[in-house]
Amino acid sequence: MDRVINSIEDKVAVITGATGGLGSVVTRQLAKLGANVVLVGTTPEKLDLLGNALELPGEKWLSIAADLTTKEGAQDILNAVMNKFGRVDILIHLIGGWIGGKPLSQVQAEDVEDMLKQHVWSTFYVAQAIVPKLIENKWGRIIVVSSPHAVRPPARGLPYSVAKAGQEALILTLAEELRDTGVTANILHVRTIDVKHARENNPSTANSSWTTPDEIFAAIQYLCSDEARTVNGARIPLYGSP
Repeated sequence: MDRVINSIEDKVAVITGATGGLGSVVTRQLAKLGANVVLVGTTPEKLDLLGNALELPGEKWLSIAADLTTKEGAQDILNAVMNKFGRVDILIHLIGGWIGGKPLSQVQAEDVEDMLKQHVWSTFYVAQAIVPKLIENKWGRIIVVSSPHAVRPPARGLPYSVAKAGQEALILTLAEELRDTGVTANILHVRTIDVKHARENNPSTANSSWTTPDEIFAAIQYLCSDEARTVNGARIPLYGSP
């Protein structure tokens, strides 16, 4: 465990969607392990509230409000990180919502476009900005949280499933391009993020495959370790029965 912790200490970790239910847990855990954390979201007040709650010295954290669905927003993040820390080591990309519930014949094109912006374009722009710096370091980790719906799309979930499939194709392509660079790109598959720990507090068949933020972070911590240097281009399932 000490080696895993030491591989994160003093690294610069960018967490997008930092103020969400999963992002806030990931941010706190990384801070506890000694990482320099970069909180990315869209609401400055929420970002600063989370950053101040970490009780870290000012030189250990940075908050940035930006629109990652644009190239300019991603570049703003990179510029701010490099100005403060001079490097970036880890990208944990947690931005993205869900739109679904309608059969294909009733899906609005705008809903598909919105999902593509949140999942595909945000991933594309932030990776395009940050990956060259990771390659320069000869060490880096890129992790996205996705869904098995990207591989096995259910009925009435087209906007989300299409966008997640695109995001995963992007990450898996990137993983191939990163071979032998010291940088890895991986995907964590989660069905439902159990922020309220319903699976533990009120177990049922419906929530038996849900995954808590702490369980997701345990996988993130491993992927950020030196022991995981050979894990690249993986889809890792973090849920129970299919």
